[in-house]
Amino acid sequence: MIIITAKFRVLPEHADTWPDITREFTEATRDEPGCLWFDWSRSVEDPTEYVLVEAFRDEEAGSAHVTSDHFAKARDALPAHLARTPEIVHAVVPQEGWSPLGEMAVPERG
Repeated sequence: MIIITAKFRVLPEHADTWPDITREFTEATRDEPGCLWFDWSRSVEDPTEYVLVEAFRDEEAGSAHVTSDHFAKARDALPAHLARTPEIVHAVVPQEGWSPLGEMAVPERG
């Protein structure tokens, strides 16, 4: 599975509307057959920073994503709303989804 985490620093005047600005791209990506998840979060410390956590089934699915029409459209449109180039962490992991965080196991609740 491919895991990608990216930080997007949005221009202050676009920070509140970033979810709407990225909605079409987000929905199209989530509809890709190889997309496992594609989730945005907004920083609680900096309202202009959004973090995207995404996962794809394998390298083939990741390649399909970055060569898709919606990715090309986002690549052309989104930088106009950004204060700087996004930062990214990309990793291939031998896993197929989420695993429980054993160090914070929650007992079953009745």
